[in-house]
Amino acid sequence: MTQVLEIAGLVKTFGGLMATDHVSLTVNAGEIHALIGPNGAGKSTLINQICGELAPNAGQIHLAGRDITRLPPAERVALGLGRTFQITSLLDDMTVRENLGLAVQAREGGNFRIFDRAAKRAEVWDEVAASLDASALGPRADVPVADLAHGEKKQLELMMALAQRPRLLLLDEPMAGLGHVESQQMIEALRAVRKDCAILLVEHDMEAVFALADRISVLVYGQIIAAGTADEIRANPAVREAYLGEEDS
Repeated sequence: MTQVLEIAGLVKTFGGLMATDHVSLTVNAGEIHALIGPNGAGKSTLINQICGELAPNAGQIHLAGRDITRLPPAERVALGLGRTFQITSLLDDMTVRENLGLAVQAREGGNFRIFDRAAKRAEVWDEVAASLDASALGPRADVPVADLAHGEKKQLELMMALAQRPRLLLLDEPMAGLGHVESQQMIEALRAVRKDCAILLVEHDMEAVFALADRISVLVYGQIIAAGTADEIRANPAVREAYLGEEDS
């Protein structure tokens, strides 16, 4: 399968702490690859190196075959790297449609003046309308973001990230704060996403991980201690002891 992301021997130290200890993993086209591990395992440090916010001490990162190890974050985005938590906040006073319009315009490198002479921006609004029609947020298109439920805001953040047309999407705990129904809706939304881009999913909700992931990598103290399918991870004694909270009898 075509590899969208390849990480090889990635090392990141902070003083005497080895936060990322020779980590290697791959994400294939059309795949959802989950990265799990206890708090403090180094997940955020690894993700920040992929995004370019932290420089590794050693190792390489390739995106769609290109070495991006030393590229700045903006160049990685231009090459097809997206992440939901790049969006620090939604614009609460604007509608769902307007927020999504800004995301589409950002991809095109515009000046965000999409509300001036809107007829000249028809292609933006046509894309927004098509995206909304295909989503659960369609009926909420003209509702201010401030009036959305938490789960709806999560869905909008996902849609805005996808508006950048990434090759690889990094998702940081998309299930956080969601109720059962909202979690199921997000799972279905993510299943639909895989046809458009690969996903590296960081998530603590193991029900969602096992429902979504083609492969799972387990990070503990900066090291990948296991990688495999959901069944393989469930059956791995080291994983059960270190992360899933079980011990062999």
